[in-house]
Amino acid sequence: MSVKLSAFVERIGGFGASAWDIHIRAVAAKQAGRDVIILSIGDPDFDTPAPVIAATRTALESGDTHYTQVVGRQDLRQAIAELHQGRCGQVVPADQIAIVAGAQTGLFCASLCLGEPGCEIITTDPVYSTYEATLSASGARLVKVPLDADNGFRFDLATFEAAITDRTRAVYLANPNNPTGRVLSLDEMLAIALLARQNNFWIVADEVYADLVFNGQFHYFAELPEVHDRLITVASFSKSHAMTGWRLGWLVMPPSLKAHMENLLLVVCYGIPGFIQAGGMAAISACESDIALMRDAYSRRLDIAVRGLGKCESLRCLVPDAGMFMLVDVRQTGLDSGDFAIQLYENTGVSVLDARAFGESATGYVRLSFAASESQIEEGCRRIVAFVESL
Repeated sequence: MSVKLSAFVERIGGFGASAWDIHIRAVAAKQAGRDVIILSIGDPDFDTPAPVIAATRTALESGDTHYTQVVGRQDLRQAIAELHQGRCGQVVPADQIAIVAGAQTGLFCASLCLGEPGCEIITTDPVYSTYEATLSASGARLVKVPLDADNGFRFDLATFEAAITDRTRAVYLANPNNPTGRVLSLDEMLAIALLARQNNFWIVADEVYADLVFNGQFHYFAELPEVHDRLITVASFSKSHAMTGWRLGWLVMPPSLKAHMENLLLVVCYGIPGFIQAGGMAAISACESDIALMRDAYSRRLDIAVRGLGKCESLRCLVPDAGMFMLVDVRQTGLDSGDFAIQLYENTGVSVLDARAFGESATGYVRLSFAASESQIEEGCRRIVAFVESL
């Protein structure tokens, strides 16, 4: 007799996971020395800033390798509280902040806190590919609000409101969005806040890409006093500080959630290593100029990609407001987005991601990453155009 696996294993798989197969192949090929250009993942090609490395090394050499507080050290939580106040104007004590192992851990814990069988959690379509498994872990039903491709994947309040029912427990919003790079306007956020109060649901704001907005002012949900009692903010050092491998993020939550979140973190990750948290302290205190340099670099890379792909009439670039990704409409090539990604890689060695991994609304699009050098992006776009013209 075969040993039976939990159905949960199947729930955390699916197309969103399998779409990464091309990226995995490309990484293996590059390690083997093949001529491959990887434009399929948001892992910055920048080095983690020197002050972070130095602070972490000092902590390691001083023996900071033992258990830490489950919710994170007081000094780092206080520094994040001050950062949060500077960004949003909201004053929160350090004990309303929890240090977590990256944003996905924060989203997972929030879903366990807020979701339960029979309730509904709303998010957008498209949204980051692991949301589905992360938010369904509680047993809640995930309700995806489609973003209209023909409207540039911009948020539509009427569609969102129509998705709300008496079973709606929370809305999870990636702002800026991954993969679209779209940013919510202040008016849209105010409307969402009003609906949250009227219908008594939580708002979970995933603001991982907030430091990478190219033009215009970014507004945080915590700027809205109306939602302070029902808002969880999720943030991370991964993208803004080129610290993807450090697995370091945080949550800001209202007092009503504090004890429950601490219980979850006790069994989910049991605290983040002290030497990693020392690096986080340096990231907050000494790396503002590094963030600006990386943001400017992503903006230049975006311009290079738009110019390069603009030479092909069969491709249409969806220019993002923020982040390190761009969606490219490939519907006029005659290939669906999955076949496009596969054939592109097999013929040119350029890996991009089929955007269907982020939701059905992104069918016909591929996601291109700017986490590569300007020369690699320029050459990658040249190969993409040549491939399309050869079809």
